[in-house]
Amino acid sequence: MSSISRRGVIAGLGASLALGACSNPIGSDGAERLDARVDATRDFLQQNYPEARELSDKAHGILYMPVMSEATFGLGGAYGRGALRINDATVDYYSATSASFGLQFGAQQYGHALFFMTESALAEFRSGGGWEAGGDLRYALVDQGESIGVDTTTQGRSVIAMVFGQSGLIAGASLRGMKYTRIIP
Repeated sequence: MSSISRRGVIAGLGASLALGACSNPIGSDGAERLDARVDATRDFLQQNYPEARELSDKAHGILYMPVMSEATFGLGGAYGRGALRINDATVDYYSATSASFGLQFGAQQYGHALFFMTESALAEFRSGGGWEAGGDLRYALVDQGESIGVDTTTQGRSVIAMVFGQSGLIAGASLRGMKYTRIIP
């Protein structure tokens, strides 16, 4: 029986993230495939969560990240690609990269959308070379009743993140950060 080394764990984590990234669009038709996934994500949110339509109507722009793939074993990471839409038209493409550290293990996939509720928040996001999710961000998670409490979670927020479609399992506690970077698919 062989023992598990730190290098083996890191190599396994890297391989998991690489496989997850393969499910994201790459190649010459990357923009078309990514736009199709964003369309499906937008439709899913609006059909399953009426609050998403309300947020969409009020938002100055929405960044859709259809698939985020995450794996962790002590150290963790996540990656995904998406598109920023203004008036439901794609204006830019972005990747999201997340790193975490802590007592954690598992793997999952999920989607998320960032709703930019003010013009200044959208302008700051678009003008930066990379944007880190921070104190301005408020997460709205689906509760047991399958709806999102938009009224109580979003008042006065400049950016709202909606996380949805989780599959897989990650357990533990960690410190994490996420960075969004403009890309050309």
